Amino acid sequence: MKSFGVHLLFLVFLAPIAFVTVQAFTGTYGINYGRIANNILSPDEVVMLLRAAKIKNVRIYDADHSVLKAFSGTGLEIVVGLPNENLRDVSANADHAMNWVKDNVLAYLPNTHIRGIAIGNEVLGGSDEFSGFLLGAVKNVYNAVKKLKLNDVIQITTAHSQAVFANSFPPSSCIFKENVVQYMKPLLEFFSQIGSPFCLNVYPFLAYMYNPEHIDINYALFLPTEGANDPKTKLHYDNLLDAQIDAAYAALEDAGFEKMEVIITETGWASHGDENESVATANNARTYNYNLRKRLAKMKGTPLRPKNVVKAYVFAIFNENLKPGPTSERNFGLFKPDGSISYDIGFHGFKSSSADSSLSSLKDIGARGWSRSYAIILTISTTLLLVFSR
Repeated sequence: MKSFGVHLLFLVFLAPIAFVTVQAFTGTYGINYGRIANNILSPDEVVMLLRAAKIKNVRIYDADHSVLKAFSGTGLEIVVGLPNENLRDVSANADHAMNWVKDNVLAYLPNTHIRGIAIGNEVLGGSDEFSGFLLGAVKNVYNAVKKLKLNDVIQITTAHSQAVFANSFPPSSCIFKENVVQYMKPLLEFFSQIGSPFCLNVYPFLAYMYNPEHIDINYALFLPTEGANDPKTKLHYDNLLDAQIDAAYAALEDAGFEKMEVIITETGWASHGDENESVATANNARTYNYNLRKRLAKMKGTPLRPKNVVKAYVFAIFNENLKPGPTSERNFGLFKPDGSISYDIGFHGFKSSSADSSLSSLKDIGARGWSRSYAIILTISTTLLLVFSR
């Protein structure tokens, strides 16, 4: 009877699972929640800020438990991060990967709507300190997720900087750097097998800073301009971001992965900088981020991939006062540490003192209104796991 019961349970639950299509990104707009600061809002207050701004997609760079608890029942969809310093250990030991997933993902499902795990950040293209551990970590984390029957819920990715490219203009000429290919090719092969996208951190702000003599500031800010033409494809670009995305598509095609989707995991513009960062102004930051929102709201692709709707996570929620480097690094936030807006692009900020009164009601609403289908999927997965482990 036990065997019959197991098979019957499996058949009952099989039909709903077969028709589930998991989307790792809802809509086109998301935001990065960096926390290298000692003066920003608490995670509970951040939840209220994001809900008020109607921003649903969120990325963090670790799996901080206070954040995951605060996001519980809110409907916000979060991608957690396995930090670079954990890659060596997770790559070498599958049990450690499983423990990490259990402690930082499974323990918070289904109430915290975790949609993905980012394995490291900008690992390739710079120092090779962690390059050799990336693929092993990706595989071990994915295998852990699969064993827990969460691979239809959790997407595995890693984000790259433009340092992985040998050339990015014109877009059609872009290829991966020779010293990156040995790591990138097997990584892309695995991501192709499991259906993961190519994630790119891309900043027209930095591109302009590095090459102001050859890039029109209006082209970088989505403002009217003559644009640029790609002599090989004959395609016209009216903004730099689209050209940068298509450069990534060209590199993927050259490597043999023409069908892989590109998702922007970081982009933004600094509102303040050092003397040699003269374009880091509040006006330019407002212009870029406002026009980026408009661009994403159009739900359209790029000249090279018109059917692949552009999706992007803006960087970032807050100005982070403890980030090292030039002044611009500490001034990418759409919001100031107290929750007030850095500049107006249509979001309404608040002061931290006004947050407490409505925080509880917002979380109650979120608990009632988050995706019921997601809860069903996780309940089914957990039930099956328990049944078949007996």
